Amino acid sequence: MVDCDPLSCSVELFLLSKSKQTSGDTNWTPEQFVVAPEEGKTRFHDLDLHPTLLRGIEALGFQYCSPIQAQILPHTLQGYDAIGKAQTGTGKTAAFLITLFNDMLSHPIEGERFLAEPRAVVIAPTRELVMQIAADAADLAQHTGLNTVTLIGGADYQKQLHQVTSKVVDLIVATPGRLIDFLQRRDLFLDNVETLVLDEADRMLDMGFIPQVKRIVRATPQKKDRQTLLFSATFTPDILNLAQQWTFEPITVEIEPERVATASVDQQVWLCESHERMRVLVNVLREPETVSTIVFANRRDQVRNVHEKLRKAGVSCGMLSGEITQAKRTKTLAQFKEGKIAVLVATDVAGRGIHVDGVSHVVNYNLPEDPEDYVHRIGRTGRAGAKGTSISFASEDDAFLLPDIEALLGEKLKCTPPPEGLLD
Repeated sequence: MVDCDPLSCSVELFLLSKSKQTSGDTNWTPEQFVVAPEEGKTRFHDLDLHPTLLRGIEALGFQYCSPIQAQILPHTLQGYDAIGKAQTGTGKTAAFLITLFNDMLSHPIEGERFLAEPRAVVIAPTRELVMQIAADAADLAQHTGLNTVTLIGGADYQKQLHQVTSKVVDLIVATPGRLIDFLQRRDLFLDNVETLVLDEADRMLDMGFIPQVKRIVRATPQKKDRQTLLFSATFTPDILNLAQQWTFEPITVEIEPERVATASVDQQVWLCESHERMRVLVNVLREPETVSTIVFANRRDQVRNVHEKLRKAGVSCGMLSGEITQAKRTKTLAQFKEGKIAVLVATDVAGRGIHVDGVSHVVNYNLPEDPEDYVHRIGRTGRAGAKGTSISFASEDDAFLLPDIEALLGEKLKCTPPPEGLLD
């Protein structure tokens, strides 16, 4: 969907004001959604989507498909399985949500439906990502009457159970662990799942979730009897093997966003000793152009240490890591989005769900061990057509990681000492 930068037209960037204006219009018809043809672009209204879904797309201000949507939707809307190589920001979330919503709306279930039996399931590796997908789903389906429920660990189980059992559920968006909890307690049944989406499969593999995902897949109908959509930022042999096990005669779509993803970001690598990083960081955060910043560290203890030192230095900041309760993480992220705090310190896992416009700077306090994480981190800035700045500290303990990052980017990164005055 339409992201103002050339990389993505992702449903993650909603034009809420336009949504509010359109939602009150009860006389809307597909004929009102007139978009001029543009060479090389696919219009949403050319895809023969269900009118209520098309109305949601139009209400959000989206007109043309992103590259992955243009390639994948003509196939998935016909019921074919798909494997997509794509990262956050390519519009993949909208691609699979449009697919499953359109199928539900075009093929309503005749007769009685039962509670706790969803028609579609989306599995994602982190709580933040699940919440983001569910928010996107709610906005896309705002005129459809379809019901989405979010299941994540760290939140009240009974409240989630009430959502599942108080009303017929169409879509479940869940982390693997919490979904397994519901299946083991027989509070949810996946026998009638029509569409299964596995998002960020490589991340789930890295985090050790694949045994749980396999159990979830086994609880759904056979692969010939369901539609399966699998997305991954990389196609490793392990991921391709899993895709072969779980999908039936899939189409494959590959989107390579890395170089484009960095086009709007001024990447700076500063060579400094480990003990100098905090002093430089504090001085950077005090500069007037540093408006909204995410600081990434590799481990929870490093995040905690950076957060404590920044607070002692008088910096207004919040912390996102796996050891923080879900309620606190949700509150912290909301404060950051609202501008109540200017700095977030986060691990890569917690940072997966951060989709906030207006982030001026990303700071890599440590260089990530996985080059893909570097691309993901700097993609938190330079969004929606804005320019962003990424600053990476390269010290004696992690500078050896730079060549792999440069190999992924396809370019050399200029390494310099920190600007004069930041070490004072």
